[in-house]
Amino acid sequence: MSRVCQLTGKRPITGNHVSHSNRKTKRRFLPNLQTKKFFIPELNRWVTLKVSSHALRTINKLGLYEYLKKLEAKGVDTGVKL
Repeated sequence: MSRVCQLTGKRPITGNHVSHSNRKTKRRFLPNLQTKKFFIPELNRWVTLKVSSHALRTINKLGLYEYLKKLEAKGVDTGVKL
C-alpha cells in the first residue's frame, strides 16, 4: 500500500541525514498515517480510510461528511462515494 493520505494527499518527501561531521545521505520523511474506520450517519455506512493526523484533526472539527463534501467541491477524488 502506498504511503499517501486519501484525503489530504500528503506523501513522503525526501531530505538529508546530516551527521556530526556534516556528511549528508538521503532519507525519507514519512507522513503520520493512520488506518481508521469511520461511520457516516448521513449515508448509514462504514468507510475505512488511510488518513494523516492532520486530516483526523480536521474531521474532528468539521465532521467526516462535511469534510468529504468540501473536498468533492474542490475536485479531490477521495474514493468515497457520497
